[in-house]
Amino acid sequence: MTLEELCARVPELNNYLKFMPQELNERYWIHTYPEGTIIHQKDELLEYFGIVCEGSHRVINEFENGNVYMIERNDPIDFVGEVTILAEKERTSVTIETLTECTVLYFSRKDFENWIAHDIHFLRLVSRKVAYKLYRSSYNRGSKLFYPPQYLLLDYLVKYLNEVKKQSGIIPKTRQQLYEEIGISVKTLNRTIQKLKAEELVSTVKGKLYLSTEQVQAARDYLEEKRHMSK
Repeated sequence: MTLEELCARVPELNNYLKFMPQELNERYWIHTYPEGTIIHQKDELLEYFGIVCEGSHRVINEFENGNVYMIERNDPIDFVGEVTILAEKERTSVTIETLTECTVLYFSRKDFENWIAHDIHFLRLVSRKVAYKLYRSSYNRGSKLFYPPQYLLLDYLVKYLNEVKKQSGIIPKTRQQLYEEIGISVKTLNRTIQKLKAEELVSTVKGKLYLSTEQVQAARDYLEEKRHMSK
């Protein structure tokens, strides 16, 4: 695939490349990753910058004890390596894993550094995306400290159904995925599910969590009550 073909498929990309140095038209590469692929690993040397043009990915932090914590999920257009480069660090601080098939446009780290030094438009777009993710992280950070596990799980389930535009249904996530994405231990997660099942706020179908239309509404009422009590 050429850069022209990629821009035709992803018109939004044209705004990012508006003032790209002409010589980079011959110094890029494009890679498509299948779902569930590691794009880069925590603590690796970073020698490239990428623009995620298609597909969703998640940013995770891996620890020596084997635990994995999901920091965020991102959709295009997004970037690979921008935080490490802007922070002037050599190694990546997180792992990036594809959630769907992803197409990434790559440039060398040196070319990216030269590019943002001369293109204020592109630098502003990259910085705005970094700032947005920091804002989102800061805004949501207190939830996991302040709210109980029942709130965190129900909030996740309701938001998931909203994202897939369903009024009810099965949440096709394993317990491990829920633990990584919500940030509560598997033991706490299992206790929380049992408690919510006893209160008839969730059900299970073949081991997966399920919310009926009535349960979704009950979950929303519960979440609204908890938020109101916190004010």
